Amino acid sequence: MDLVEDAALDFVPFVHVAPRRNSITPEKQRRFIATLAATGIVSQAALSIGASVEALYKLRHRSGAEGFAAAWDAAVERGYSRLEDCALERAIAGEVRPVVSRGKVVATWTHHNTGLLMFLLRGRRPEKYGAVKLADLREGHPVYEALKAKWAAEREAEDMARTEEVRESLHARLLAMRDEVLASRALGQAQALPQVQDDASTGSA
Repeated sequence: MDLVEDAALDFVPFVHVAPRRNSITPEKQRRFIATLAATGIVSQAALSIGASVEALYKLRHRSGAEGFAAAWDAAVERGYSRLEDCALERAIAGEVRPVVSRGKVVATWTHHNTGLLMFLLRGRRPEKYGAVKLADLREGHPVYEALKAKWAAEREAEDMARTEEVRESLHARLLAMRDEVLASRALGQAQALPQVQDDASTGSA
């Protein structure tokens, strides 16, 4: 069991007025809290001091044991955090598993539990990885704000695309109009050329 810092044991234990041989003494209470903070498992912490879980719960609810009860809650929370850290490390680093052939280990491979990883991420960062209820999607909610920013960016991109499309359409129309004008001028010049030649021929005669 890893040791916990003294802060976890900084509580006022319950003191029995007339302690018996099997009473849970202040020293045992501190040992229980230390083990609980390290493991997060009440039964294991109870076993470490030789007390039953029922006796510890009775002590927890006695008048004057408020400090012990608060330390118990803090130790459970700390134990869960330590277990989460271990599970996250295991999910990321993976678990080495053997490859057995004919009763012998011939190789090993690393199994990465992505399901466990996503479970931990949803628990630690529900705003990013957790399922969001529609009722929770309101202004100020991280998911709401992220979606709003995404939609605004998409709308801006669509507006820019439409603007560019209109610009290209106008440019194409202007080019078509220019080509029509140039073609009309060229046609007019071609039609006027024979008349000029006829006038020149008449003058020379």
